Amino acid sequence: MVKIEIIEERDNHVTVLLKDTDRALANALRRTLMSNVPKMAIHRVRFELGTITDSQTGETYESVGAIPDEVIAHRLAMVPIPTFHDEFCFLEDDPGNEGLPREEWGTPASQIIYHCSARGTEEGHLVTAGDLNVLGEEKLQIPEMYHTIPITKLFAGQYLEFYAYAVMGVGTDHAKWNPVSGVSFSSRKVATIAKPKKAKALWDLDLTITSKDFKGGKLEDVQKIETLLREMHHVGDGTARIEDFADAISLDDVDGEYLFSFDTDGSMTARTAFEMACKSLSARFSDISEQFAEDF
Repeated sequence: MVKIEIIEERDNHVTVLLKDTDRALANALRRTLMSNVPKMAIHRVRFELGTITDSQTGETYESVGAIPDEVIAHRLAMVPIPTFHDEFCFLEDDPGNEGLPREEWGTPASQIIYHCSARGTEEGHLVTAGDLNVLGEEKLQIPEMYHTIPITKLFAGQYLEFYAYAVMGVGTDHAKWNPVSGVSFSSRKVATIAKPKKAKALWDLDLTITSKDFKGGKLEDVQKIETLLREMHHVGDGTARIEDFADAISLDDVDGEYLFSFDTDGSMTARTAFEMACKSLSARFSDISEQFAEDF
């Protein structure tokens, strides 16, 4: 049974220690996070075309701009959309689609609709993700921290209006449905002072890690090991201190233990993404076990 210890957790980042496992399972978890964790993303955009006239100023605006609609749609697809897995289903599974052609699929059970209407100015008006207004519950609004994501810039006489439709999907179908980035894992390491006198070359630099952090000549704290790895660059290859240090501290891998970390795009918390990945991976292993049981 794999054991999991949380080392660091924030809304959009998590680092965990996987114990009693192997590299194959850690890599399977990495691939599952990127490919099989569902998330909402803008999948279709309907642009309003033509000209409009301001009733107060009489100024006329035209639906033109420096960036093509296709590029704007691509940028919208990468904007983080709040994802609530227990409140939405995949577009294909929406019961409200029954009897409708595919181009008309989608109800509040499977999609979120955003509206944007912006006009240009002489100095230029930057349209951002913050200009998207959800047609629904307030919690589905684009999070404030992502309001500055640029979409396009409009100048005098230009306007942009569209309806954007977000639906659930997975990373295997398109990168816009990949909720994570920077997914990585590495073997957990333990540091040992092999040459106490030579290690003084590192201690004399008065950095974060000192000899007092080592208990019985060993350092096992995960976060301190990460700090030590960075600080050892001051006495490693390419430095004038490498001969004085002479590999005074050895770093050894711990069998069956891996540090696993990733960031999310903001569509969900890192904890939610990790839990969804574990459920997906567990379900796939269960299916394989059932197939083996049937075949043998």
